[in-house]
Amino acid sequence: MDVKLSKKGTTLVIKILEDMDHHSAQYLRQKLDNEIIKATVKNIIFDFSGVNFMDSSGIGVVVGRYNNIKKLNGRAAIVNANPKIMQIFEMSGVLKIIPAYAAVEDALSSMCG
Repeated sequence: MDVKLSKKGTTLVIKILEDMDHHSAQYLRQKLDNEIIKATVKNIIFDFSGVNFMDSSGIGVVVGRYNNIKKLNGRAAIVNANPKIMQIFEMSGVLKIIPAYAAVEDALSSMCG
């Protein structure tokens, strides 16, 4: 799976660069869990700019990592999701617990400001 991780302070930005299905979700889940454990991560931002398709496995990755970071008193956000992906998040109820923003900078401002 093509994903780029970067840190902005204590926030981990996860830029997903391909579609999320069962196989890619499993890889991403393991990678993120390891990163959250080894790093001093307080917040996570999921950047969906490279995602055109996502099934329920992708929703599971997002909600699962949200639950993990929430246990650490952290926050999560979704950014750069296209209308199709936003509709999936809306219909699944994810947007009731995880806010969505237009850009990484907007999410960072909300989390840190």
